[in-house]
Amino acid sequence: MAGTSSPEAVKKLLENMQGDLRGLSLECRKKFPPVKEAAESGIIKVKTIAARNTDILAALKENSSEVVQPFLMGCGTKEPKITQLCLAAIQRLMSHEVVSEAAAGNIINMLWQLMENSLEELKLLQTVLVLLTTNTVVHDEALSKAIVLCFRLHFTKDNITNNTAAATVRQVVTVVFERVVAEDERYKDIIDQPVAVQGNSNRRSVSTLKPCAKDAYMLFQDLCQLVNADAPYWLVGMTEMTRTFGLELLESVLNDFPQVFLQHQEFSFLLKERVCPLVIKLFSPNIKFRQGSSTSSSPAPVEKPYFPICMRLLRVVSVLIKQFYSLLVTECEIFLSLLVKFLDADKPQWLRAVAVESIHRLCVQPQLLRSFCQSYDMKQHSTKVFRDIVNALGSFIQSLFLVPSTGNTSATPNQTGSNASGNTGSAQTNPGVLGMGGGATVLPAFEYRGTWIPILNVTVQGSAKATYLEMLDKVEPPTIPEGYAMSVAFHCLLDLVRGITTMIEGELEDTETVTPTTAETTSLPPQSSEQQDLQSLSDQSEKELVSRAVWEEMVNACWCGLLAALSLLLDASTDEAATENILKAELTMAALCGRLGLVTSRDAFITAICKGSLPPHYALTVLNSTTAALSSKSYSIQGQNVQMISPSSESHQQVVAVGQPLALQPQGTVMLTSKNIQCMRTLLNLAHFHGAVLGTSWQLVLATLQHLVWILGLKPSVGGALKPGRAVEGPSTVLTTAVMTDLPSISSMISKLFENSQYLDDVSLHHLINALCSLSLEAMDMAYGNNKEPSLFAVAKLLETGLVNMRRIEILWRPLTGHLLEKVCQHPNSRMREWGAEALTSLIKAGLTFRHDPPLSQNQRLQLLLLNPLKELSNISHPDIRIKQLECVLQILQSQGDSLGPGWPLVLGVMGAIQSDQGESLIRTAFQCLQLVVTDFLPTMPCTCLQIVVEVAGSFGLHNQELNISLTSIGLLWNISDYFFQRGEIIEKELNREEAMLQKQAEEKGVMLNRPFHPASPFDCLWLCLYAKLGELCVDPRPAVRKSAGQTLFSTIGAHGTLLQHSTWHTVIWKVLFHLLDRVRESSTTADKEKIESGGGNILIHHSRDTAEKQWAETWVLTLAGVARIFNTRRYLLQPLGDFSQAWDVLLDHIQSAALSKNNEVSLAALKSFQEILQIVSPVRDSEKPETPPAINVSVPLVVGTTTATSLGRSFMRTDSIGERIGRYNGSELPVITDEIEDLNLWWAAWNSWYRIGSESTRPPITCDKLTFIPSQPFLTALIQIFPALYQHIKTGFSMDDLQKLGVILHGAVSVPISSDASPFILPSYTEAVLTSLQEAVLTALDVLQKAICVGSESMQIMYPAIFDQLLAFVEFSCKPPQYGQLETKHIANAKYNQAEWVALNYVPFAERSLEVVVDLYQKTACHKAVVTEKVLQNIIKTLRIPLSLKYSCPSESTWKLAVSSLLKVLSIGLPVARQHASSGKFDSMWPELANTFEDFLFTKSTPPDNLSIQEFQKNESIDVEVVQLISTEILPYANFIPKEFVGQIMTMLNKGSIHSQSSSFTEAEIDIRMREEFSKVCFETLLQFSFSNKVTTPQEGYISRMALSVLLKRSQDVLHRYIEDERLSGKCPLPRQQVTEIIFVLKAVSTLIDSLKKTQPENVDASTWAQVIALYPTLVECITCSSSEVCSALKEALVPFKDFMHPPASKVQNGES
Repeated sequence: MAGTSSPEAVKKLLENMQGDLRGLSLECRKKFPPVKEAAESGIIKVKTIAARNTDILAALKENSSEVVQPFLMGCGTKEPKITQLCLAAIQRLMSHEVVSEAAAGNIINMLWQLMENSLEELKLLQTVLVLLTTNTVVHDEALSKAIVLCFRLHFTKDNITNNTAAATVRQVVTVVFERVVAEDERYKDIIDQPVAVQGNSNRRSVSTLKPCAKDAYMLFQDLCQLVNADAPYWLVGMTEMTRTFGLELLESVLNDFPQVFLQHQEFSFLLKERVCPLVIKLFSPNIKFRQGSSTSSSPAPVEKPYFPICMRLLRVVSVLIKQFYSLLVTECEIFLSLLVKFLDADKPQWLRAVAVESIHRLCVQPQLLRSFCQSYDMKQHSTKVFRDIVNALGSFIQSLFLVPSTGNTSATPNQTGSNASGNTGSAQTNPGVLGMGGGATVLPAFEYRGTWIPILNVTVQGSAKATYLEMLDKVEPPTIPEGYAMSVAFHCLLDLVRGITTMIEGELEDTETVTPTTAETTSLPPQSSEQQDLQSLSDQSEKELVSRAVWEEMVNACWCGLLAALSLLLDASTDEAATENILKAELTMAALCGRLGLVTSRDAFITAICKGSLPPHYALTVLNSTTAALSSKSYSIQGQNVQMISPSSESHQQVVAVGQPLALQPQGTVMLTSKNIQCMRTLLNLAHFHGAVLGTSWQLVLATLQHLVWILGLKPSVGGALKPGRAVEGPSTVLTTAVMTDLPSISSMISKLFENSQYLDDVSLHHLINALCSLSLEAMDMAYGNNKEPSLFAVAKLLETGLVNMRRIEILWRPLTGHLLEKVCQHPNSRMREWGAEALTSLIKAGLTFRHDPPLSQNQRLQLLLLNPLKELSNISHPDIRIKQLECVLQILQSQGDSLGPGWPLVLGVMGAIQSDQGESLIRTAFQCLQLVVTDFLPTMPCTCLQIVVEVAGSFGLHNQELNISLTSIGLLWNISDYFFQRGEIIEKELNREEAMLQKQAEEKGVMLNRPFHPASPFDCLWLCLYAKLGELCVDPRPAVRKSAGQTLFSTIGAHGTLLQHSTWHTVIWKVLFHLLDRVRESSTTADKEKIESGGGNILIHHSRDTAEKQWAETWVLTLAGVARIFNTRRYLLQPLGDFSQAWDVLLDHIQSAALSKNNEVSLAALKSFQEILQIVSPVRDSEKPETPPAINVSVPLVVGTTTATSLGRSFMRTDSIGERIGRYNGSELPVITDEIEDLNLWWAAWNSWYRIGSESTRPPITCDKLTFIPSQPFLTALIQIFPALYQHIKTGFSMDDLQKLGVILHGAVSVPISSDASPFILPSYTEAVLTSLQEAVLTALDVLQKAICVGSESMQIMYPAIFDQLLAFVEFSCKPPQYGQLETKHIANAKYNQAEWVALNYVPFAERSLEVVVDLYQKTACHKAVVTEKVLQNIIKTLRIPLSLKYSCPSESTWKLAVSSLLKVLSIGLPVARQHASSGKFDSMWPELANTFEDFLFTKSTPPDNLSIQEFQKNESIDVEVVQLISTEILPYANFIPKEFVGQIMTMLNKGSIHSQSSSFTEAEIDIRMREEFSKVCFETLLQFSFSNKVTTPQEGYISRMALSVLLKRSQDVLHRYIEDERLSGKCPLPRQQVTEIIFVLKAVSTLIDSLKKTQPENVDASTWAQVIALYPTLVECITCSSSEVCSALKEALVPFKDFMHPPASKVQNGES
């Protein structure tokens, strides 16, 4: 306005007006003078106004009627030029708003006249427009007249005018309503009481309305009237009207000025009462019309739908629904139902198209759709409008596929076109499939069961730009291009989904930001969210509940229809972009349903995507069950049944991959198309971004992914990520390069999906894990019973999920590991198992290395939770699982070993759970772990676990798979014991602390504390466990293990036993050592005697170990020796224990049973042990106790291997060293170390054992066969050698009985023969006179005894005779080797070693030595009372008689010689004693024995050997001579003290000796040449001496000697005579040697006789004797002629003595006596 009111503008206006008036007056000057005058007066008027008024415009307006008058008159001339000029002037005035209401009325009337005259029609329209737009002066009738004027111009013949008028009408109508808006704006602050609108009070004017509103009301009302073909009320003068134009005007008003209708009830009333009925009425032809129905069927011809009206009606309806929905709820319900009906297949194509466009307009307004849902779907007994719209779209799309459109021929494609062969004929008729054969690009399209529908680019996403609703100029229905309706419907669906989801999700987020309970509300189903909302503000929750109900209703109403349509489109889509859009819609719907907790619909959408991802007809049970549930619902849309169409398989998609289906039975291959891959990506996105709302449908998603992964040939790799791998069997997977490049990204998407699980809340995470577990179960079921490659997808992804959720591993650990443990790891399929174990161990390792908060070291429960599955794996027997388990343990140890803490028992338990039958590699790996623990981790583990380490190490020792492991494990036990020793104090403290705690807990619970070896202290228990374990190993079936364990056990008890408390030794002795001995003894006695060929492999076994029995023997030896050593070295600790004597007895019993075992090695070792325990130093007595504790006196063997006490890095005197242990008993407490009584008892027990061993082992066997066991020499030697040591302790009480027992044993021992194979080593060669060590020992034993007796008391000395008896028994062995039962022995000299089983010893040296001992002893004890009384001398003689009588027959020549010399020695001592005791008669029985002995010896029946030399013979003879000399010196002189019978016997014997050599004639060849000349001589001499020198006490004696003489002399005479005869006869020939010898002997005898006679006192010699002697003389003389010089010399000697007979004859020869 400013522009027209400025002074310049006003001035210009005045000038223009004056100019116009002047121009008018000029024009009218001639023809129209009145006009001219009026114009001129007008000029004056204008000037006047200008001059008089300051506000010129106002004045002008006031006077406008006058000012305008000239121009109106000018128009009245109907002169074109003038009219134009006038109209222009009037317009100028109007534009300056200087026209009053009255003037305006005049102007309109004038214009009306012009219109009726059809003058200046365009100018008219322009003028009207200016008049109405510049100001509001035109009202009521004037206004109506102006409007009618425009309408009338619209219907002229002139096209331009028509169009301009139409435009003007539109503008004018707009102006009228704009005025209302302006008016409302002006009056908006004044609130006037609304007046109720009466029904239909005054149609002409509505009194309550303000002026502008009234005009608008009247105008709108008349428009309705006109469209309805009724007369207008206000627009008087209308001549004609078209419906189309009327509808357009209605639409524009409704669309542009909705607020007018909404603010004014009068207008609302019009809408309800006039517009809606009108629309419904006009729609009727469209509703009733059915395409293709024959007209004859209806009685009256049906009016055909008319496109222009129908289309405009739809536009009006769109506006009504959009703008006035809230007012017209019921009406809209009708409109919407109509829209839905228009989509029916039997409606014309164009109608369906415009209907779809209209629906599209609604679909882009989600809030509107929401209102529909609230107003209709949620109300009872109301049409489910929203649902119907969606379903209608669905069935519309289906119908397009099922009923090919009749509009186009190309819509029925040739079926062959779908082949990729490029059939040209089909390609031309089927433009959609062009690209398949040729290289042209493929048009985007849908194709389904042969129906091909192109996708047109109809609209931009989110806007509903209609094509046919805008065709306002078309009268005929347009042809709809193929695919248009489909494309619009498709967009409807997409926009509907997009709108709804965006709206609901936006609102959801708003409510979530308000409500604090976010996570629960989204993830839980609605009911739980209700409960939470009670806490929040009640109105807030109320509102939210209402909203939620609406959202759920919306989704429930639309999802079925959407899904049906989208699934179908997805299946039919051949365009990637379209597919993407469909999938996106399905995805957003699924996510929305998930967020709202609508499970069924969520699962349905997900199922659809899943099905799209898989090849058609793919058998996947999860999906099929879901679809079945869906397809059973069919949606009824206005009586039509819409089935869910199942996807067709003929999609013309590019195949990008061929693979194997994941199925139980191997089937053919399946193909994946690019669309499948696209769906798969969508599925991944869904899971990726909306995992939190998937809930149970994870199952569907994961199952599908698993199958896709399988078909694509992706295999899990480390950590669970998937990598392309080759299929194992069947035709390999074939992938195009497109997919190959995609695979890594698909794989990483799948991994990311699981990585994202860390952002899921706990509930969703559990859903995910449950889904994976059930998937895994299915995969496992499939893998049962066949060796096909299993699907490892689930297991791999469980692993991945676990790894990324470490921070909250506790909540998913149990389900996760439980499934892997109980199901996967126990599966028969090895790949499946392997992965299960891999997953489980990876999780455990990751769990342990993860930085938890709080750290594991402070969260023991979590640590145990993590380690527990590792232990549980031990219940699975599959070795591959166990290997994985152990490798895991090894890795845990290497990385986490220092921080395991309370997890140690579990880890150790895993190692300990390995059984012997589980294969070498398993055991080896487990053992590697154990070695690592023992070398590196003992100090870091809790001391309470040490016992477990011992148990585990022991169990490896017992494994029989690999000997080296067993041996090494024993080494580990030694290392462990060493560790205990070094860190004893620390361990002890910690264990005591732990013990105190346990004790307290036990007391609180009121139960007893139960642990092995309970009374002992915890540290001692640890040692006892170690000992017990080693003890078990000492009875292992394998000898090497037993040996090693035994050595270790005794070494460790020896080296470290000092740490034990005193009382614990009791347990060590009884529970460990004796228990072990019992078991070893039992095993040894029952061991197999079968020969073992080789020691495994090609190791040869030594013959001393080639049976189990021999191998066990070694163990027995080792064990017994070890126990004995402990008893010996630790006696100071053991003796104070209460039951030492019982222990001693048990030990002795073991030694005894070992000694008596039928095994030389064991028995010998037993004796060595026996020796060891007997050499025990007697404990220090109190009186002699040194000042320091006795620790110094006790030698403790500390060196074990190379470890000495000092090398342990500390001095040995520890706080609990022996010194202190014993020191604890100091002073009054020092136990009285066993008194003598107890000591004696121990020794006597030992003696009894010794006796039992001796008597058992030396007792000869009853039967003899090859298998008879005969004790070995070393054994017997050792046995006997024990006696002296033992005797030292028991001599005080050693009685005769005991001596007797001893004798039996000694005798038995010596009698035992030697086995032939041992004899070369034991026996001396026969010629050496050496004793065996056994014989030495026996003699030593007796020697010890006799020495003891010698210094012992009188009472002991009565044992001498017994000792003599014993020795004499041995002496007899020289001639009579002892028999050993019935055993046959061969003599050594003639035993070829290999023939004789048993060889008797050479007893000669032994017997001889015994004899020497006897002589010695006798020399010492001859006068002893007991010796005298017990007739020891007689016994000695009796014994010597045996070898003496055998003489040359003795086994050894030395024997009889020794016997002789011994006899001489003994007699030289014994005879005086015998003479001494002659009167007592104690020796009476001895004399005959002695006589017989002489007799047997001197006149032996045995012949000397042939090879005896002269010298030897002479030596032997000299021995005989010695005997005779003894008789002559020691016996004969004392004849009066000697029994006469004895003397007689002696005489007889001498006589026999002196004449021995002449006993047989020379001719007898058997006489030995070597006659004992000397012997005979001595006999003779002695005889003579005895005969003559002693007084003959008895006549008988004298007779004997005389007899002997005469016999002798007579024999001499004979011999001489014979010799002379022979000599003479022989001539020159010498006589036989023996004859010569004989004669020499006789000559010598004669000379001896004469000598003897001379020496004898004369009175003793008989006269006749002399006569006989002298009578020999002549004979002797005759021999002088002999030639032998020897004889001559003998003769000379014989003749010489005769000189003594040569003395003169006596003077008196009276009585015949000389």
